[in-house]
Amino acid sequence: MKRKIREIGRWLRVPLNKRHAFQRLREFHAAERPLDEIVRWAMSFGTKGKFRVKTTQIPSEINRLAAEVAKLQPKVIVEIGTYEGGTSLIWAQLASARMITCDISPPGPRGQLIRAFPPPGSGCKVSILTGDSHSADFAARVEKELGGAPVDFLFIDGDHREAGVEADYRTYRHLVREGGIIGFHDIADKQDQPGNEVQHFWKRLKQEAETQEIIEDRNQTGFGIGIVRV
Repeated sequence: MKRKIREIGRWLRVPLNKRHAFQRLREFHAAERPLDEIVRWAMSFGTKGKFRVKTTQIPSEINRLAAEVAKLQPKVIVEIGTYEGGTSLIWAQLASARMITCDISPPGPRGQLIRAFPPPGSGCKVSILTGDSHSADFAARVEKELGGAPVDFLFIDGDHREAGVEADYRTYRHLVREGGIIGFHDIADKQDQPGNEVQHFWKRLKQEAETQEIIEDRNQTGFGIGIVRV
């Protein structure tokens, strides 16, 4: 009952939270921001409820990944795993043509905000796809959205089961152009969530691909970012 009451309260606050969220986005867009500042906003955008935008990352790790992506001068970015849209905010500032973000759960009202993430004057169009990224039908939807355009950066941060992350990699890697990169989150050896198994696939992947690891502390629990260079 308490959970139901809280959910009703969240929906009642949607109009207020929406006004505040778009005000925050206008503040964010009011100045051209360096990459580290964009990442700080993505870590905690300051919005609430159904419009909450946040990413759970180690700042040094996500900053280094964002810098690698920026070097590509990407036109097209695809993200598997939207969650609360924090990394979507970063990628929407870097992609000049398309940013496609995918999640098994619908974004709800937050989707309105995510679609407005690209800065004023940007040619970037944001698409939000909802469904099972492992299914053939969903993969076909992603390819249809791309319209034949090659992907510069693919970020895999959805299903954290070993089989799930491998399925996302095998399904979408062919979309990434030569010279592009594929990023993985939560590759550190120690993980505090039993369902986080990315590290097991990552260890196998290092045997077959050119990889780079971004890990702040080798003894840390959780996090860690892996890069595959195509």
